[in-house]
Amino acid sequence: MKILIDMNLSPHWADFFSEHDIEALHWSSIGAVDAPDAEIMAYAKANDYAVFTHDLDFSTILAITHNEKPSVIQIRTGNVSPDLAATCVLNALKVAAAEIEKGALVTIDLKKYRLRILPLIGI
Repeated sequence: MKILIDMNLSPHWADFFSEHDIEALHWSSIGAVDAPDAEIMAYAKANDYAVFTHDLDFSTILAITHNEKPSVIQIRTGNVSPDLAATCVLNALKVAAAEIEKGALVTIDLKKYRLRILPLIGI
């Protein structure tokens, strides 16, 4: 699994993922800080990354385009620091890894996660 971390999340997430043998990079290391979401999605799709974000716009893009890739992993907690949310994120990624590789929208909060297989049709 390869994860592209959106600008709205700390670059420290890349360190966390690396410590757990998950390839990850923060968008700021490869793209413009003000890049539109569509550019981030295009890069992720072309380079086989899942997008990790706190932004609901990425799921909207999936719903409108009916794309099967890239997967989007949304963290929906008030505090999105790795110190607080790391355990729930890691647990969800482990359980949903196969679906994320194929194409999925995973929404994670501190108590549970929800998985939708791509493409998103009929929502």
